[in-house]
Amino acid sequence: MSKRHSQKYKIDRRMGENLWGRPKSPVNSRSYGPGQHGQRRKTKMSDFGLQLMAKQKLKGYYGNITEKQFRRTYDEASRRKGNTAELLIGLLESRLDAIVYRCKFVPTVFAARQFVNHGHVKVNGIKVNIASYRCKPGDVIEVRERSRSMALVLEALDSPERDLPDYIDLDAKAMKATFTRMPEFSEVPYPVQMEPNLVIEFYSS
Repeated sequence: MSKRHSQKYKIDRRMGENLWGRPKSPVNSRSYGPGQHGQRRKTKMSDFGLQLMAKQKLKGYYGNITEKQFRRTYDEASRRKGNTAELLIGLLESRLDAIVYRCKFVPTVFAARQFVNHGHVKVNGIKVNIASYRCKPGDVIEVRERSRSMALVLEALDSPERDLPDYIDLDAKAMKATFTRMPEFSEVPYPVQMEPNLVIEFYSS
């Protein structure tokens, strides 16, 4: 299992944006980059730099996805018929850890991965402990009965921090959700502007 060893909010400061829209993000008070040169005036970025930044931002948003996993997801999107940028977002949003996060069963994307890996989630009645598991439209995702009283889950469900997207049908009391369909990019509630078209340009150049 891959693990982010550095502080999770460092990516916020590196990007200069509150990537997950969290109130504790250091970007809320320090919008410049980390380190002794963080406050230097930013120079105009090249096209490649913009593409790389877009890729790092999208990959970073989904937590502990490795470069290999992210590239594999792009490769699958590019093989399918349709808009590759839209397909990339749909594939990322159909990951089990992403759906657990969207359902507000946990407070962060990092907690979602750990929550799945520790066996707290079932898909269609079967325990699944692989965070990158690809859910299909119609799949039912639920918190295992013995995990429903965890303080982490109860606090996350009560949090007003995030909105539930339209492509997930949630029964909060039963801690059960249905992944109704693959989403379009415009439907995904990113707190910051994502640019999947630049990600496609980065990999296809």
